[in-house]
Amino acid sequence: MNIIKEARENQTAIIKITVSEADYAPEVDKKLREYKRKANIPGFRPGMVPMSIINKMYRKGVVAETAYKMASDNCFAYIEKEGIDYMGDVMPAEEQGAFDFDNNTDHEFIFEIGLAPVVDLELTEKDKVTRYKIKADEEMRAGYRSQFLRTYGRLVDVDVVEKDEAVMCTLDNGEIKTDDAYVGLISMEEEERKPYIGKKVGDQMIVNINELYKSTQQRASVLGVKENELEGINPEFNLTITKIRKYADPEMNEEFFKMAFPEGNVKSEEEFEKMIDKKIEAELKKESDYVFTQTLREYLVEKAALTLPEDFLKRWLLAINEGKFTMEEIEKDFAPFAEMMKWSAVQKYFAKKLNVEVKPEDMEAEAKAYAAAQFAQYGMMNVAEEMLTNYAQQILQNKDEANRLIEKVYEAKVVEAVTPLVKVSNKSVTIAELNKILAKKAK
Repeated sequence: MNIIKEARENQTAIIKITVSEADYAPEVDKKLREYKRKANIPGFRPGMVPMSIINKMYRKGVVAETAYKMASDNCFAYIEKEGIDYMGDVMPAEEQGAFDFDNNTDHEFIFEIGLAPVVDLELTEKDKVTRYKIKADEEMRAGYRSQFLRTYGRLVDVDVVEKDEAVMCTLDNGEIKTDDAYVGLISMEEEERKPYIGKKVGDQMIVNINELYKSTQQRASVLGVKENELEGINPEFNLTITKIRKYADPEMNEEFFKMAFPEGNVKSEEEFEKMIDKKIEAELKKESDYVFTQTLREYLVEKAALTLPEDFLKRWLLAINEGKFTMEEIEKDFAPFAEMMKWSAVQKYFAKKLNVEVKPEDMEAEAKAYAAAQFAQYGMMNVAEEMLTNYAQQILQNKDEANRLIEKVYEAKVVEAVTPLVKVSNKSVTIAELNKILAKKAK
C-alpha cells in the first residue's frame, strides 16, 4: 500500500492511497468464501455454488468495498501517526477519478483534508480584558423575591378588581345558568381586562361567552354542555361577580420558614433577605462570567488572527447536511461557524499548553448545577442533595446532554487557566449599562 501526502492551496492537503491486489486479495477471498457458504441459488445445494459463479456475481463489489475500507482506515491511521491536525472531516477529493474494478488491480483513492491553523499565542500584562461585575438593584431583588414567594403564596378574598385577580361569577342567559364560573384576568390581554377593573362583588355586566372563553372545550365545560351543543346557544350572558380572589405572598412567620426551608437555614425575615441577596449574587456572577468568557474569547480569537480552510469547510458542511442546506445558505451563516472553529483551535492550543483537563467530578458538579437550575425554573429552590445527584446522573447518561456539558466545562476551565495570563480590569455596571455596552460592541 502506497501513501502520499501533497499540500494544496487554501490550507488543504491531499492524501493519495494506492491499494494493490496484494493488499486486498486475502480479505476479498475470505468474504467470497463466506458468500459461497451462505449462497442460496436455484439449482445448487447450499454451500455448493461454484466459486466462478460467486466471483462473477460478487467479486467486483467486494473488491470495491474492501479496497475503499482499507484506504479509509489507513488514511486515518496515517493522519494520526503523522500528527496532522485537521478540521471538519476527511472527504473524497474532487479530483478523484472513476474506478475501473473490471480491468485494474491497483486502485488509487484520493482524500482531502482541511488543515487546522497553527496557533501561537503569547500573553502578557499588556493584554487587557475587562470583566463586568453586574450590580443588583431593588427591582431585581423584588422580582426574585416575588418569584420565590409565589411558590408558597395563597389566594385571599378582596373587594375590588384591580389588575389580574381571579373572578368567580354566575353566568345566566335566561336558558342556561352556571353558578361557579371562573374568569382568570391574569391570562387576559390588557384591553380585555379593562371592563373588569373597578368591579366589586355583586356587580353585573353583559359578556359574550365566545369571547370570554375562546376554546370550545372550555366553553362547553363552563356551561355544562357538549361541544356540539354550543352552536345553538345564545352567546350573550349576564355575568354577576360572586367572589374576587387575589394572590398574596405568604406571611413571614414560623410556619412559612419551616415549610420553605425545612433544613432550618432560614428562620427570620432578615435571614430570608440575605438568602435572596446570595441567590441574586450567584445568578449575577454566572452572567458576569458568561460575558467575560465571550469578551476573552473575542480578544483571543482576534489576537490569534487565524485563517481557516474556508472553501473546504463549506463543501464539508454541504456534504454532511445531505441537502438540508444550499451552498448559498451555508455561505450566509458561515461567519459565526468560522468564529466557533477559530475559538475551538485557540482552546485546544491553551488546553495543551496549560494542561487543562476535564475530570469526572467536574462533569458531576456541572450536571448538578444544571439540574438545580432546571428545578429553580419550576420554583423549586431548595432541592435535596440526593435528588440533585440522581437527576445529574440521568443528565450525564444522555449522550447529547453530556457532550454539551463537557464542552461548557472544557471552555470554563480553559478560560480559568488563561485569565491569570492577561491583565483583567474590573468594572461594576447595571444590567442596563451592560446591555448598552454589548449592543455597541455588536455593531
